[in-house]
Amino acid sequence: MRLLCLVSGILAFSPALAHAQDVAAGEKAFAPCKACHQIGENAKNAVGPQLNGIIGRKSGTVEGYNYSPANKNSGLTWDDSTFAEYIKDPKAKVPGTKMLYPGLKDEQKIRDLTAYLKQFDGSGKKTAGL
Repeated sequence: MRLLCLVSGILAFSPALAHAQDVAAGEKAFAPCKACHQIGENAKNAVGPQLNGIIGRKSGTVEGYNYSPANKNSGLTWDDSTFAEYIKDPKAKVPGTKMLYPGLKDEQKIRDLTAYLKQFDGSGKKTAGL
C-alpha cells in the first residue's frame, strides 16, 4: 500500500505530467488570437496571417499576407521553443513586428496553445492522431 501511495505521489508531481499539453485548453487559449488570426480548413489571412501549419514554417511566408520586414527577414522557423519565446513577448523576439499582442506569459497555456496549433496541417486539416 505504501509503495502504491509513493508511486502515485511521484506520478502526480512528475515533470512530464506537469508539462503535458492539452489541446482542448489550447483551443481556449487561442480565443484571444481569433481577433486577428484564423486557423482550420477555411482560414484566411485577416489582420494577422492564417496559422495553418505554423509549426515547421518559416516566419513571414504565408502567401498573400503583408508581413512586416522584421518578420520576413527574421530568419525564424517556427518550432515549439521559438513559438514559445515569440508568444511570450512578440516585440522582444522580433523587434519591429507589427503584431500588437502583449504576450502570453503562462508556460502551460503556451504549451497548450502550441498543441492546438500543431494539430492543423498547412491546408488546415487536422492531422491524424491529434
